[in-house]
Amino acid sequence: MCSASSEHWYHTHVFDAGNPLAERNTRSAVVLTIIMMAAEICGGWVFNSMALLADGWHMSSHALALGLSLMAYGAARHYAQDKRFSFGTWKIEVLGGYTSAIILTGVAALMLYQSVERLISPTRIHYDQAIAIAAVGLFINLLCAWLLKDGHGHEHHHGQNDHDHRHHHDMNLRSAYIHVVADAATSVLAILALIGGKSWGADWLDPLMGIGGAGLVSAWAFGLMRDTGRVLLDAEMDAPVVAEIHEVIEASPTKADVTDLHVWRVGTGKYACILALAVDGQASPDEIRRQLGIHEELVHVTVEINRRKFTSWGD
Repeated sequence: MCSASSEHWYHTHVFDAGNPLAERNTRSAVVLTIIMMAAEICGGWVFNSMALLADGWHMSSHALALGLSLMAYGAARHYAQDKRFSFGTWKIEVLGGYTSAIILTGVAALMLYQSVERLISPTRIHYDQAIAIAAVGLFINLLCAWLLKDGHGHEHHHGQNDHDHRHHHDMNLRSAYIHVVADAATSVLAILALIGGKSWGADWLDPLMGIGGAGLVSAWAFGLMRDTGRVLLDAEMDAPVVAEIHEVIEASPTKADVTDLHVWRVGTGKYACILALAVDGQASPDEIRRQLGIHEELVHVTVEINRRKFTSWGD
């Protein structure tokens, strides 16, 4: 009897169920991306096209991001039951994204250096071959975007907080998808630069596009570093779920004030929180947890109840 009662209070710390479809599609995208990345970098080097090289290096950025994300999926699944991870293994994937962002800043710096060098000391470009490779690269980018959009679009979280829909997506998959779309745009610009250089003799368009590509990689790396860094540092107290917790407590029949609140993310669109309340009458942690249960993204809630003490003053 005691054993059954104790089991009632046990719960899992695996807060993120993973995304098998995204993992499978990411694996396919990684293979396609690496093949095309190698072709574009080699083609840019052989045919003296900085636009093609920039597109290849930019493609390497999302190949790196996708590769780290793929490894993170496997590691998170492998260590899911490891009790050393107090709040699950989802942040392995976030750490992979942060590491990717750091490496990408170096890639952007290399792209910028090579483009400026080529702008100062131009060399002959084999336009026809470079355009052909860039066009194939654009096709691969669009194919990868379709694969990642499929995995992204099938990940649904049916809750009552659709206004914060962006938090209900796989962070690495979403950033990879946006990056692939940006890379497709870079491929289009590279093709336009090569066509312009061939048609009008504007050789400066090619290295200029390389500089633009470096800026795009830098912007993406900064954005990824900012978003993943916030999660790793638990900078989540401006998330909409924080306001929702306050709304629940204010609407509660229990007269209570929030004296302490800590919220952090433990999965894709999943949060844990520690909540301390000062109450006038009787209240129980279970009652507060039931009230907060309307928000499905709160998967681990700890409640501390502190009863106020009043002192009566006589004449």
